[in-house]
Amino acid sequence: MKAQNVKNTVIVPVGAKGGFVPKRLPASGTREEVQAEVIACYQTFIRALLDLTDNIVAGRIAPPPQVVRRDGDDPYLVVAADKGTATFSDIANAISADYGFWLGDAFASGGSVGYDHKKMGITARGAWECVKRHFREIGIDTQKTPFTVAGIGDMSGDVFGNGMLLSRHIRLQAAFDHRHIFLDPDPDPASSFAERARLFALPRSSWDDYDRKKLSRGGGVFARTMKSIPLSAEVRALLGLEGASATPNEILRAILRLPVDLLWNGGIGTYVKASAETNAEVGDRANDGLRINGRNLRAKVVGEGGNLGLSQRGRVEYALAQGRLNTDFIDNSAGVNTSDVEVNIKILLNPLVHERKLARGDRNRLLARMTNEVAALVLRNNYLQSQAISTLELQSAARLREYQHLIRSLERSGDLNRALEFLPSDDELAERRKNSVGLSRPELAILLAYSKIWLNNHLLASDVPEDPYLSAELARYFPAPVRERFPRAISHHRLRREIIATATTNSLINRMGPTFVPRAQEDTGAEAAPIARAYTAAREIFAMRAVWEQIEKLDNKVPAQLQYEASFQTSRLLRHATYWLLTWRPRGLQVDAAVREFRAGVQELETVICGVITGGELARFEEARTHYLEAGLPPTLAARIASVEALNAALDIVEISAAHRVSVAEAARVYFEVGSRIGFDWLRAQIEKLTVDGPWQAIARTGLRDGALRVQRRLTERVLARKGRGSAPDRVNAWVEAAGKELAHWQRTLTDMRAAGASDFATLTVGLEAVRKLAN
Repeated sequence: MKAQNVKNTVIVPVGAKGGFVPKRLPASGTREEVQAEVIACYQTFIRALLDLTDNIVAGRIAPPPQVVRRDGDDPYLVVAADKGTATFSDIANAISADYGFWLGDAFASGGSVGYDHKKMGITARGAWECVKRHFREIGIDTQKTPFTVAGIGDMSGDVFGNGMLLSRHIRLQAAFDHRHIFLDPDPDPASSFAERARLFALPRSSWDDYDRKKLSRGGGVFARTMKSIPLSAEVRALLGLEGASATPNEILRAILRLPVDLLWNGGIGTYVKASAETNAEVGDRANDGLRINGRNLRAKVVGEGGNLGLSQRGRVEYALAQGRLNTDFIDNSAGVNTSDVEVNIKILLNPLVHERKLARGDRNRLLARMTNEVAALVLRNNYLQSQAISTLELQSAARLREYQHLIRSLERSGDLNRALEFLPSDDELAERRKNSVGLSRPELAILLAYSKIWLNNHLLASDVPEDPYLSAELARYFPAPVRERFPRAISHHRLRREIIATATTNSLINRMGPTFVPRAQEDTGAEAAPIARAYTAAREIFAMRAVWEQIEKLDNKVPAQLQYEASFQTSRLLRHATYWLLTWRPRGLQVDAAVREFRAGVQELETVICGVITGGELARFEEARTHYLEAGLPPTLAARIASVEALNAALDIVEISAAHRVSVAEAARVYFEVGSRIGFDWLRAQIEKLTVDGPWQAIARTGLRDGALRVQRRLTERVLARKGRGSAPDRVNAWVEAAGKELAHWQRTLTDMRAAGASDFATLTVGLEAVRKLAN
């Protein structure tokens, strides 16, 4: 249930967990007889659900007869394939048709006219996106470099089987499922890949079908029912066992402790817990005899294709010992995400079929043709969520107080149960702060998910989904063939509000982090909805998606940390621009209007920025550009990221340009010349260097930064308001000569501050007040 709740961040609207228990299976029945009884039970279960669910008939809600409803209208119910019911979608859809249920065959995803998760390999491919990222971060390209793997599962399974075919450079040394133990101490990547592919294609295969001739010296496949298993010298060396034989559980524990590059979980069961956690707390008695502690897990990376392979406390223990992993709900979300997209495409197309505007056969062929694009849309979520966690991890120790503040806020609002999600207590956080240890990736994943749930609920309760500009988010959700053929149907999609809210939520929090909206609320007093609008406008004004695309194209070409640093710089610019829009456009901000007002001017400024900045601003730009160039960014991107600090003034400059009827370039020249001439750029640089400890100091620094920019804006306007014309330096010179005592006072203050060296909040506040008098 917990895993489902946090997985809901990519599901429209939300999902739940349900199940049924066949009580009267034939005691000595054949496989077919047992299957028939299971199907009969499933049909009873599905009918019972539909007997209680509202329907839509002729466009109006039709409550079920003789049912007392204590909630509002709710006709949305879908069922998705899961363990044991993966082939039952057609059965459920036949019942949906019998009931005349409005969703038709969108009721149960998959089936004969839907996306087959195993054929697509989608769950494994999603988890593999996360695995590839972990390896990129340690300088390994899994698609080019051989790496060692231990696994949980077998090749007949969807997630394990598909996963172990996603790179031809896998060296699978050991694996196990509930039947067998597979050992291959020194596998050849090519021949072992071919044999795994053969097993995957073989119906109902097991490790026992593996061709022993393809195993390396000393390898073998053994039944877990054996009391004792003989160990070759090669297997003893691999597993670190000394005896000539070992019990199956001893071998399984050794496999889990192998120092491989990757532990790939595609099986069922919980195999890793925390040292302070009991087996009883884990709740998986079948594996009590082989479970290990997180600190004893020596794989460099863990990929969680299956659910619950590690307890959350086990994940944290492993991560704090420098292991690389996310959580199951991050890694394996692609399966439910695919089901979700399929259902929403069918909700879009089925009314067109009913109205005879689209033939059912054409709809089915269209669904099939879009398989690869649906997969790409879904895998993008895995890529972005794991990227978000990695970017957060870079700042995790430095921003620990901020995360603690968020945890408390979510607790106070009743949106998060800290103990249930095994997030650290305040005492534990204080201890981590002393040791400069931040939140681990599994803990950051929890915060990411809960902040999305919180924001999504707020957006759904607002008018954000009605913003005309955000209809683009609705269209982006669907594959291109649907967007091109059925734009009108998309705009009238029954779940349009939920899709827009979910897409906006994910875009904002994946890029800006889980603390952004709550902190913006505290800093600006704005509600969540206008913050989301302002962020969306800022993202579009600065065409930031194109910048992110350039950064992401550098995967495996530059260090991953460099990409995250560049992404973090873009988020700083968007934070400032969001705050600016909330401050200067506080009422009725419309995304499309803000984009029309600022985008062209910002683009013009970006093309000339290198030629208009001066003094300290120019020196910092050149220093940053050199750093990014030497680190490996392409020249254009290096300049773009280096210009982020200067572009904090972009919206001010564009507005000044319009107000004073001068070009954007001219307004920018005066703006930066003023800052350079009076030493104001030094003050702003010192504000940027302030270290913050906790949310209150962060708010104070934001206040200083915004105050400094406001003063520089007013000074620029004073220069431009003077009658004299000429070059930017000439105009600033004329203003300086006229400024008199106030400028002299500021320059003395500046000299004293520079002489004192260290700059703290108090000193810089005094400096800002001194220069503010110039602007009055």
